Amino acid sequence: MSLPRFIQIHTLHTYPAALLNRDDAGLAKRLPLGNAVRTRISSQCLKRHWRVTDDKFSLSKLDVPMAIRSRGTLELISQRIQKNGITAALAQVAAEALRDAGLLDKGGKDKKGDDALKTGQAVLMGLPEIDYLVSRCTELAQSVPDEKMLKAKVISLLKDEKKNIEALKHGSGLESALFGRMVTSDILASREASVSVAHAFTVHQAQVENDYFTVVDDLMQESGELGSAGIFDTELASGLYYGYVVVDVSQLVENLEGIAAKDCFADGMPAERRELAGRVVQHLIHLIATVSPGAKRGSTAPFDWAKFMLVEVGDWQPRSLAGAFYDALPLEDKTYAGTIRQRAVMRMAQEISAMDEAYGAPLARRFLALDTVDVPGAERVNLTKLGEWANEIVRQGAC
Repeated sequence: MSLPRFIQIHTLHTYPAALLNRDDAGLAKRLPLGNAVRTRISSQCLKRHWRVTDDKFSLSKLDVPMAIRSRGTLELISQRIQKNGITAALAQVAAEALRDAGLLDKGGKDKKGDDALKTGQAVLMGLPEIDYLVSRCTELAQSVPDEKMLKAKVISLLKDEKKNIEALKHGSGLESALFGRMVTSDILASREASVSVAHAFTVHQAQVENDYFTVVDDLMQESGELGSAGIFDTELASGLYYGYVVVDVSQLVENLEGIAAKDCFADGMPAERRELAGRVVQHLIHLIATVSPGAKRGSTAPFDWAKFMLVEVGDWQPRSLAGAFYDALPLEDKTYAGTIRQRAVMRMAQEISAMDEAYGAPLARRFLALDTVDVPGAERVNLTKLGEWANEIVRQGAC
């Protein structure tokens, strides 16, 4: 028996003719690795799509406060204050005072109007944090209708209640509980991420094609004119992508429940205190398996479910299986009749066997696969059972 300190999730997804993640030049993002350049999907892109997906297993279905990531959060606070019956002028003063006191960032006290409420960078704030500040600013504006006095009161509020606001970090939204929050604010608290996400990359060399296309002008065609409304080109890539995600279960429980990570699996800790963390992990497994990223969705339909997913649980420090693909898989292998997916899983299985032999890590494993494959020490299940298994392990605190 060991503790489920870390849950490691390995996946293989196939995407043909897609532009999943673009760089600043509009080209498919790339990654040099080993003996070949690969195409990749950034971790930011992956996390964004997992966060905003709306389906049965979306994060919003967990009945946990969500968060807003924006440069315009102070504008939102001002608008919410006005909805409480406060004039636009006083709401503006209150929001500017929050900025001047260092709530989000000090982007420039000389800015006025709408510019004054735009922060220098997008900041993640939980809805409970926003609700609290709107409520307190509304109360002050109702009792102190003078603009100068209101500004002083709001600034004083943040100084006097700094500890209360910092304590709200556990209400800073499910997104920050999963992916963390780093702020330079004097008031808000940063938060350690409980989920680490690697950039996904193709297990073989990059396969990229330049797609030339035109836009037909219907009216020009009807009038018999030649030509088009525009000529364009874009880059499309195809590939089998390896993805890797790690969940620090102790940190997740701390972020969700306010329990110190060291006490997460302590004797006497009720399983109910890990119940939400288990459901979060179950939802996350479904999202990782079934949610696809992708720019140009309307013209490429880059939707795929994982062709292979391996979940490993244990109390050893995590380790990626990316090393299995340091030497890129050849697109064709005349010595082996299996598909490239099967060869990819075989590489991962060989890496696991070598790691097990070298380190003897006692990891519990389950996997799903479309192909006939074997994974050392792992039982084959479907996605539903995979999620339920991970959920139960977190809740019971043993694997």
